[in-house]
Amino acid sequence: MLCGLGLILALWQILTLPCVVMWAGGQRLYLGEAAAGFPLSLRFIHSVQKTPVEEFLAVDEERKAFVLKATKYQSFGVGLPFDETEGEFVQEGNHYWLRGQNRSYPRLDFRVGVGTELSMNLGGRSFPLYEEYEPGTLVSVELMPLWKGLVMHE
Repeated sequence: MLCGLGLILALWQILTLPCVVMWAGGQRLYLGEAAAGFPLSLRFIHSVQKTPVEEFLAVDEERKAFVLKATKYQSFGVGLPFDETEGEFVQEGNHYWLRGQNRSYPRLDFRVGVGTELSMNLGGRSFPLYEEYEPGTLVSVELMPLWKGLVMHE
């Protein structure tokens, strides 16, 4: 009896483990443990400036949200951060950085765009979404228990 109860508790701990899940076009592309500080990044070509932008995020301590830590880009213009009140702004070579933004997002939703070369990096794996999915395809990155990530279909 105790062995069965132990097995159920162990299974429960595994199935409720917080995970990062990425969906695109109705497919689960990534499922991995959501450790606090787990890094992820988003890279795209800015639609107006036509220069690369990278946004660096991490899973928060409670493993309930993604926190924007920094943005790296190559040009100033519409839609690009610049305000010192948003974080620490520095120039390094040909790149501008805005660090320490600490914006929290419970879920990340974005769409593949024409010419944006949208890519996601999760757990050290790169996903060049623009190569696999049509413009307009919804991409979602979420935090959820393992059981939900295994059974849910976006």
